[in-house]
Amino acid sequence: MINRSHRSYGSFACSEDAPDGLGLPSSQAYDMDRGRDDLEPIVQDGRGGTSLTSPRELPDNETSNSSSFVSKRRAYLTLGILLFVNLLNYMDRYTVSGVLIKIKKYYHDLGNSEAGLIQTAFICSYMVFSPVFGYLGDRYTRKYLMAGGILLWALFTLASSFIPADYYYGFVLLRAMVGIGEASYSTIAPTIIADLFAKDLRTQALMIFYFAIPVGSGLGYIVGSNVADLLGSWQWALRVTPGLGVICVILIIFFSVEPQRGMSEGNNVHLSNTAVKTDLKELALNKSFVLSTVGFTCVAFVTGALAFLAPTFMTYSTQFQGTPQTEAFISLIFGIITVAAGFLGVALGAQISQRWKRTNPRADPLTCALGLISCVPFLFFALVISRYNTLITWILIFLGETMLCLNWAVTADILLYVVIPTRRSLAESVQILISHAFGDAISPYIIGQISDTLASKSIDPNRPAVQFPAMQTALYLTTFVCVFGGAFYLATALFVEKDKKRAELTTKDAAAAVKERCEVPSPIPAVTNGSGDGLNVMRSVVV
Repeated sequence: MINRSHRSYGSFACSEDAPDGLGLPSSQAYDMDRGRDDLEPIVQDGRGGTSLTSPRELPDNETSNSSSFVSKRRAYLTLGILLFVNLLNYMDRYTVSGVLIKIKKYYHDLGNSEAGLIQTAFICSYMVFSPVFGYLGDRYTRKYLMAGGILLWALFTLASSFIPADYYYGFVLLRAMVGIGEASYSTIAPTIIADLFAKDLRTQALMIFYFAIPVGSGLGYIVGSNVADLLGSWQWALRVTPGLGVICVILIIFFSVEPQRGMSEGNNVHLSNTAVKTDLKELALNKSFVLSTVGFTCVAFVTGALAFLAPTFMTYSTQFQGTPQTEAFISLIFGIITVAAGFLGVALGAQISQRWKRTNPRADPLTCALGLISCVPFLFFALVISRYNTLITWILIFLGETMLCLNWAVTADILLYVVIPTRRSLAESVQILISHAFGDAISPYIIGQISDTLASKSIDPNRPAVQFPAMQTALYLTTFVCVFGGAFYLATALFVEKDKKRAELTTKDAAAAVKERCEVPSPIPAVTNGSGDGLNVMRSVVV
């Protein structure tokens, strides 16, 4: 019998077949009362589950069927594939925005709220199915889940381009179905990056991955609007991405790698999953995760509103000023600005946080707060000046989007280091669900509804002279949401050190438990099966 000064952490195992029970080392200095219960089913034997192993480096020309180590070449190739798919993901998402005025006319002069419903339906299905893929992503082969989802998204996107003008709600339904496919990818891809890269290298990899958000969005505006003009029909804008989606499926299945969960953390531990109820409870008690998720919801609200409505708003702005520009030209300019602001903002956010962390461990949430709060004056004055000068408005939009983009890679990094490896897909899905449910799923519709209500007071609400001031007033809401989000990131900074340390200790203590258990001799004599064979049917340590 081995006595311990504290309670058991549950069942752990090493390379032996029979599971043993063992308490973690009593030298644990960190108070982890929740963590003790939380650890219970995490570690299992080498025959199943997922591994948290130190990746052994292979030469670039050497490969292995085992996912417990990955060569640099395979890791960066996988990152490149994920980047390409993410580009296509956001390109597809905002292609509709680049031709929104044409869609409104095609479906019998839709109002702004009805137009916003197209994006709202997409985001709603996207967020609802994210937890489904989060659960699956923590338990099954992730690259096959992504491949299947991308194929669905490509098929539904193509099908939506053939919906007749009298079936507006059929178009909305198919756009909603596209969200199912995108949920599979957005939920799972960051967790693969987390398993391939660690520490500063992970931050840089996430920075590269999240370049795809502004760049893909910008390409959506540019390609969608210009393909529609070139071929004379907005439907062709939706027929560009499906073919590229099939290419992505092939790349993921045959060329990407499936790393073991937690591989980059470097501990030789085999991890398995806890119950979903336990996972959700632990996420709800993780203050850094909850607060940063609320902050990111504000980011999603603002970016969703601007991304979907800004090209239409700027088209009305030029018409209001008496210097009208085509929707294709406005979408081209907005796309270029979005790409440039995204490159600069994502890179700047990652670099600021990485350098700031050398002197301040709370740098990540502080960087996010800086981005949101700094965005406010640029966005506010862009709306004010849009009545008078288009060029200055574009400049202010560029600066505002740059500040807003500081958050993308950094928020993802926060989630990945305050959540243990076997919960990351679920955590990603929960964050997607909440941020979209209260963010970009509702912001286009809310702002569209406010705009329609204001415009309805006019005799002719469809005139640009009416639509522009109504939409301008509605968009002021985004500046208040930015301030609100910045406050929640500041609150995150109060807890991020403790939550990061707790996640690290949870993982390290699991490794220590396995090592110590494997070194403890069995105190129970072998039990024979009656034939004289010494069959050891149970080995245990009483705690």
